[in-house]
Amino acid sequence: MRDKTVAILESRLGTQFAELIEKRGGQPLHAPALAEVADLDRDTIARLVSDLESRPAKVAIFQTGVGTKALFETTDALGLTPRLLALLERATVAARGPKPAGALRGRGVRIALSAREPYTTQEVLSALAETPVAGERVVVQRYGVTNVELEEALKARGAQVIEIPTYRWSLPGDTRPLVALMDALDRGSVDAVAVSNAAQVYNLFGLARSLGREDALRGALNRTLIASIGPVASVALRKCGVSVGLESSPPKLGPFIAALDLALSR
Repeated sequence: MRDKTVAILESRLGTQFAELIEKRGGQPLHAPALAEVADLDRDTIARLVSDLESRPAKVAIFQTGVGTKALFETTDALGLTPRLLALLERATVAARGPKPAGALRGRGVRIALSAREPYTTQEVLSALAETPVAGERVVVQRYGVTNVELEEALKARGAQVIEIPTYRWSLPGDTRPLVALMDALDRGSVDAVAVSNAAQVYNLFGLARSLGREDALRGALNRTLIASIGPVASVALRKCGVSVGLESSPPKLGPFIAALDLALSR
């Protein structure tokens, strides 16, 4: 990717992402498309713990590391962590990937089920396939948005789904870098766009729509190499009418950068 301009939509790991591109000779164009906003209400968590003590959950699904950590930080502040851990000891705990698994192990939680790569909702459901949930309560740690696919699949099997909101996704407060990215795409001065989260795609198109630039954005992206970190991001891109030039496997930052470097060097 030497001397190639690579647009980065990542927020939390944006600096790390940019440094990896620079090490390979590329020019990062950082335009964060996602902001994580805390969405944990202490009273709600306190009521949830008490409610689960009266009627425990059969299954607890943790989808993200940052959300799992935020939940425990809240129960720490409330003095409820021992009670939450006792509830989890009685439940079948499922982790969507290595990040929530790491956060759970850090708290001594026994993980019964782990989703396989690439850690999508389908892998979570596959891991739960042999676990009876009809008539049972299933707790789901929410990430930036409600996982409608997971929730509907569990309800179809007769489960009562209880969602724990931990954070939500929104547009960054400063959208000028995203507008600058659209301008650069229009000029044809971007060689690749790296998409590392499906919500980045929806936020970018939502902003473009509000500016009357949605069609122009779609056209410009389809003239540019679009790199997706995994199948979930790829689905979002295709829903917005954007062709995916490459998809990382496994969906991790290191292999993603390597695949992008290879594609740009051809």
